[in-house]
Amino acid sequence: MSLYESSKLSTGEDILDEVNDFASKNLIASMEFIEPDLEREVRHVLEHPFHMSLPRFNIKKHLKDLQGKDGKADAIQELAIMDFNILQSMHQSELKEVTKWWRDLGISQELRFARDQPLKWYMWPLAVLPNPKFSRYRIELTKPIAFVYIIDDIYDVHGTLDELVQFTEAVNRWDPTDINQLPRNMKLCFMALHNITNEIAYIVLKEHGWNPINSLKKTWRDLCNAFLVEAKWFAEGDSPKAEEYLRNGVTSSGVATVLVHLFFLVGHGITRESVDLVDSIPKLISCPAMILRLWDDLGSAKDENQKGYDGSYVECYLKENATSSLESARRHVRHMISNAWKELNKECLSPYPFSPTFIEASLNTSRMVQVMYSYGNDQRLPALEQHITSLLKESIPYKEILKAASIKDKNVSEGTSRIEFPKEISRIPSRKDYPEL
Repeated sequence: MSLYESSKLSTGEDILDEVNDFASKNLIASMEFIEPDLEREVRHVLEHPFHMSLPRFNIKKHLKDLQGKDGKADAIQELAIMDFNILQSMHQSELKEVTKWWRDLGISQELRFARDQPLKWYMWPLAVLPNPKFSRYRIELTKPIAFVYIIDDIYDVHGTLDELVQFTEAVNRWDPTDINQLPRNMKLCFMALHNITNEIAYIVLKEHGWNPINSLKKTWRDLCNAFLVEAKWFAEGDSPKAEEYLRNGVTSSGVATVLVHLFFLVGHGITRESVDLVDSIPKLISCPAMILRLWDDLGSAKDENQKGYDGSYVECYLKENATSSLESARRHVRHMISNAWKELNKECLSPYPFSPTFIEASLNTSRMVQVMYSYGNDQRLPALEQHITSLLKESIPYKEILKAASIKDKNVSEGTSRIEFPKEISRIPSRKDYPEL
């Protein structure tokens, strides 16, 4: 298992490819003979290697694995449980604020064809910026994430090609006084996008002393132009080359838009050099974008049961390689995802003028992709549902803290020593609130 885990840190070394092949084959073969508990552990490592997983999403599993083990881990267990419950309360409060912002915005009533998923959108910043001190930035980052999804639906599901051209031109001009030709719902979307972008720019200027408006406008222009390219391809029945599709798809994934906003919100290491580098979309941004695009296209046939369609790398690849089977095309895509991870590992070790926080955010974005795009039956996202329940709904009972701490003083009872965690939200939205999950 250690060999397999180490192979995931590869930056392209042949020896680590051999390690991965050797370790994975032997682990798979071993599961037939080892005891059930170890088999479950092996299966988990194969499916969720540590370097490609989100540590906070696996806290409960790690605590469960520690149960029954002797030693001084008990104090760490106690701290981990208290930390989990306190942060859960914080995340509930953040979700409450995000949900209120979204309802007050009123976009969902005007754009009924678009996705209405604030809970799902909030899970991205929760994963990408796990540090508790970034609470406000998680709330603010959810807003551009929401508009990436909404604008994607405008291009894929709702707008005619002429309307989409006009909307793209409006975003390129970035002039709210010149949108009268747009349909009402596009006017509202543009004005909301314009206002939110300016609000984030004001936060960055006030807190970090840099006005990022030009960079933020540029990333929305790039995104909408990429969306329009896809809309034209499929409205005209054009089939792009796989490489051309992927190059545009890296931009239309929305990852660059989100990470650019994150870079400025966090505000670590903002200099002319780092801003120019972010504007050029370095591999630290484009690699997670490629991983998302390819993962999304692997499951695009099951993608949220939307009526719209914006293409698939797999289909473009099969048209170019007529002798290839669907399974071989999917293997090719998985190999490309593996190579993108190696490139990302390499970039994380490069001498960029970026902070550890931004590098971690890039890694966490890639780690979250598998959770967010692993579709089950009926367009469901079982992994995401499980993490939502674990992280936002189910706290760890206080008796587990007592058990972990091995408290033996009979005078200390759960009733007298219970820690009351603040209830910042009266009710966490359930599956009934978000049927798309």
